[in-house]
Amino acid sequence: MNLFQSNQLEFAWWVEINTNVPRCIYYFGPFDSEKEAQLYKSGYIEDLYQEQARDIVALVKQCQPDVLTIFQEKLEVLPGMCD
Repeated sequence: MNLFQSNQLEFAWWVEINTNVPRCIYYFGPFDSEKEAQLYKSGYIEDLYQEQARDIVALVKQCQPDVLTIFQEKLEVLPGMCD
């Protein structure tokens, strides 16, 4: 699915995962409902954990991220990509 093909995706549900090791923000989606995003969230967390990510915090939110992976190794402040 093309992430930018429809304005309907503007308020789609996404899984946002923040990790401290490495310092990244990941977005997974879009999903049609909060329930669907919640169902997939644990799988994404497990995949990142298997890839040695640590200090993982995940939440489900409605947004439209511009970038799906944000590397923060040199950033002091988190960008507000999906507020």
